[in-house]
Amino acid sequence: MPAGVFNLVSGSGSMVGERIASHDEVDVVCFTGSTVAGKRVTELAARGVKRIALELGGKSPSVILDDADLKEAVQIAVETAKKFVPGDPLNEKTRLGPLVSKRQYDRVIDYIRRGIQEGASLLLGGEAPAGLQRGFFVQPTLFGRVTPDMTIAREEIFGPVLSIMTYETENEAVALANATPYGLAGGVWSNDAERAMSVARRLRCGQVDINGAPYNNEAPFGGYRQSGHGREMGKYGLEEFLEIKAIQLPQGR
Repeated sequence: MPAGVFNLVSGSGSMVGERIASHDEVDVVCFTGSTVAGKRVTELAARGVKRIALELGGKSPSVILDDADLKEAVQIAVETAKKFVPGDPLNEKTRLGPLVSKRQYDRVIDYIRRGIQEGASLLLGGEAPAGLQRGFFVQPTLFGRVTPDMTIAREEIFGPVLSIMTYETENEAVALANATPYGLAGGVWSNDAERAMSVARRLRCGQVDINGAPYNNEAPFGGYRQSGHGREMGKYGLEEFLEIKAIQLPQGR
C-alpha cells in the first residue's frame, strides 16, 4: 500500500486510544471492544462530531426450535463440553485456551458464582482446571434451569460459560433471545427453512446463522443496541470510511 495508508501505533487504550478518538485530524473512529470502552470512544468522538463505527459486546442466543435436529443443534451439551480440555494454546490438540488476564479470570469466576447464588443449576465446570500451573484457565461451564432475570442470562460473560434456558412457545423463545441490552449475533435451528427464516428476522441482532451455517466473510458484521452500530467485513466495512459528496454543475455543461 502507499506510504501512510496503514500506520500502526501501539499502546494502552487509556493513552493512545483516547488520543486517537479525540484528535481533531481523525475523521472516523472504528472500534472493536467492550461496550464500556465503546461508550467512552463515543463520548470522545462526539466532542469533535466525528463519525464512529462500533463493534461491541454481545449476548448471542442460539434458538433451538421444537422441530430441530437436537443431535445436530446441541453441540455443547455436558458430554460434548467435557471434551474441551483446557491446555497450551500452541498445542494443536488443545480445545480450550486461557483467558487473557487475571482480571478477566476473576470476572468470569464471579459470574459463575452469581449464577449459582441466583439459583441456576451448575451442570459442568465452574472453576479452574487442575494441573495447569500457568495461565488463567476456566473449565468449560454449563448452567441449566437459567431464568431471564438471572445475571448470567442478561450480561456478557466473555468466557467458556453456557446458559441453557427453556421455553414453551415460539414467541417466548424470541422474547428470551431479545431480552438483553445487546444484539450482536444469534442462531436458529429448525428443519423448516421458512420457519427458521421467520424467527431469524424477529431476532434483534445484526447477524443470524441458520442450522450452523458457516461464517461469510463478505456479509456485513455488526450489532444492534449496545452491541454497537456500523458494519465490518466486505464492502459494508469499507463504506464506513467513505463520505458522499455531491458536485452540482450548471445546466447544459
